[in-house]
Amino acid sequence: MPTRDGEVAAGGSRRAGTGRRGWRRSKLSRDVVFSAALELIDRDGIENLSMRGLGQALGRDPMTIYKYTPNKAAILDGVTEVMLSQLAPSNGNKPGDWREELRKIARQFREIALAHPNAVALIVTRPLSSPLARRPPGTLRPLEYILELLAGAGISGRDALFVYRSLFGFLVGHILNELQEVVDEPEEDDDLLRLGLQNLPLREFPRLRSLASALISYDGAAELERGLDLLITGLSTQLTTKPKKK
Repeated sequence: MPTRDGEVAAGGSRRAGTGRRGWRRSKLSRDVVFSAALELIDRDGIENLSMRGLGQALGRDPMTIYKYTPNKAAILDGVTEVMLSQLAPSNGNKPGDWREELRKIARQFREIALAHPNAVALIVTRPLSSPLARRPPGTLRPLEYILELLAGAGISGRDALFVYRSLFGFLVGHILNELQEVVDEPEEDDDLLRLGLQNLPLREFPRLRSLASALISYDGAAELERGLDLLITGLSTQLTTKPKKK
C-alpha cells in the first residue's frame, strides 16, 4: 500500500493465495481466520467485521469459526497479534546497538500502521482492554523484546519500562497525526484552499493559517526520524548502564 511518502509499506501486499477466493482454498486455522479478518478490516473497517462476513470470506459456515475463536472480541485480539507479529527488528539476527534497534522497531511499527490504517485503533487500544497478564501473548512480545534488548545493554528493568512507554507513546501519537486527513479540496492549487483553512477566522487562527504550506508538505518518515533523534538522544542522557559481567 503506497504511503504518503510514496513508500510501499511492509505488510501492504497480500499474501499469495489470500483474498476472497484465496481464503476459500486455505486450510482453516487460527492464523488463517485472523489474517482473513485483518483483510476484511482493511477493506471495510472494524465496525463492519462480522462472523457472517468472515465466514463468507473463508467460504465456511460462520459457526465453523467458533472452533478457532470464541467471539468477535477474541478475533480483534488475534488481528492485533497478527499485526504486532510483523515487528521483527533484528530478523532473527543478533540485535545491534539498542538505539538502532529502537529505530528499526519504530520504522516497522509505522509501516505496519500505514499498511493497515483501518486497524490502527486495534494496536493502539486493544492491548489496553485487559490486564497485562491476560493480554494475548503476541501483544506482549514487543515489550519482552525491548526489555531483553535493554537488559543486554546494562539498562535496569525500571528504566527499560520507561524507554518502552516513551517509545510507544511517541509512536502512537506520530501515527495518529500521520493518518489524519490533511487535504480537504484536492483539486485546489493554493495550499490554504487545499486544506480548507480559509474557513477559519483569520483573527482567531492567524498562525495556523500561515502554516498551510508546512502542513501540506508534511513528510511522515522524515518527522518520525526527527522525533526519534530527540527521543533517543534524550533517553541516552537519562539512562545509566551497568557494565556487563564477564
